[in-house]
Amino acid sequence: MATRKFADHTLYHLSPKGFWKKFRDAVVVNPEISSGLPIPTVNRYPPPGSRPEKYATPATKASDPAQNPYWKRDVRRAYPQRSVVTQAELSTLLLDHAKAEAIAAPGEGQKAETSSVPAEQQSSVDLTQAIATITSARKAYSENKLPPTPAIAYKKWRPQRAEDAPHDPTGYFPMLLFK
Repeated sequence: MATRKFADHTLYHLSPKGFWKKFRDAVVVNPEISSGLPIPTVNRYPPPGSRPEKYATPATKASDPAQNPYWKRDVRRAYPQRSVVTQAELSTLLLDHAKAEAIAAPGEGQKAETSSVPAEQQSSVDLTQAIATITSARKAYSENKLPPTPAIAYKKWRPQRAEDAPHDPTGYFPMLLFK
């Protein structure tokens, strides 16, 4: 027959002594339940505060006030920085991007050419002229190449008549069921 094993509550928890032991024995419902107070010398070893050395905060760059001034630490002053792109820069970027797309990557059988995209600096081109140049070279969308449509995560519901709920055929039942 298997013996029932359980933790002995007297090993790791304090037990009352004297008057309170007699009081507990008289009042307690289950004498096997512990007091819940652990014995400090057994429960936590080494006990807290018993180490002789004192804790010292390690020196870091953040603890040096000369290298970490308040204005760098103050997150309330971390304002968003402006980023400005002029029309001339934008037109140059658009034209360079259009030229880069026009160059095809070499195939596996072909030898890679050493020439790259010309890096000469273009004179400032008006943005409308740059857009007109790009759109005249190729159309973004046509009847064959349509723009992407947003994906729908659910199927569109189309109502279909369902079987009527059970009811008295001679009674008035103005409810129609759909699924």
